[in-house]
Amino acid sequence: MADKLPSDIYPDSRFRLPLPTREELDDAGKKIYDHHAAPGGQSLAGLHGPGGIRLHSPKLSALQSAPSRYLRFEAGFSGPIRELIILVTAREMDSQFEWFQHESEARKEGLPQDIIDTVKHRRPLDGVPEQEAAIIAFGRELIGTRKVSQETFARALKIFGKRALVDMVSLMGNYAATALLLVAFDARLPEGESPGLPIG
Repeated sequence: MADKLPSDIYPDSRFRLPLPTREELDDAGKKIYDHHAAPGGQSLAGLHGPGGIRLHSPKLSALQSAPSRYLRFEAGFSGPIRELIILVTAREMDSQFEWFQHESEARKEGLPQDIIDTVKHRRPLDGVPEQEAAIIAFGRELIGTRKVSQETFARALKIFGKRALVDMVSLMGNYAATALLLVAFDARLPEGESPGLPIG
């Protein structure tokens, strides 16, 4: 049985705008459309998520593509660390859509399930390896309390160094902004999927 969607959600997109069509886009927009529509590409949700929403502003989508690609794939984070940074952001933003897309990706990249569960259930960091614990603590403070203590900052700076710390915070910021976009346009999980985060 198909999900019952609110009246302002388009069935083709599962958010509050219709899916953009390739024909309505300029050449730059078509290139981004093709990137999101490509099966097995780097866009986990394809057009049925933030990529499809942003394509309604093609210039913004084109401008945002390069920094997003850099932060995810060129900043030097390993797959497990990159996905941990994203999961911490999704958890602290309570973004069910981001969590759904990235929990399985984190497992695929080799992030241990006990660390995923620590983030998901906001468990204490006892026994979590130093690098992973520093990321989780930083994200919890940055997003959860909107303030990072001197101790937490110094610990992260020592582990990551200046450039990687700037990139880590920027990756968190990128996904926090995406979480807001998903809330504003009420992006729904794929049909038949249940929320993965315990919220409320």
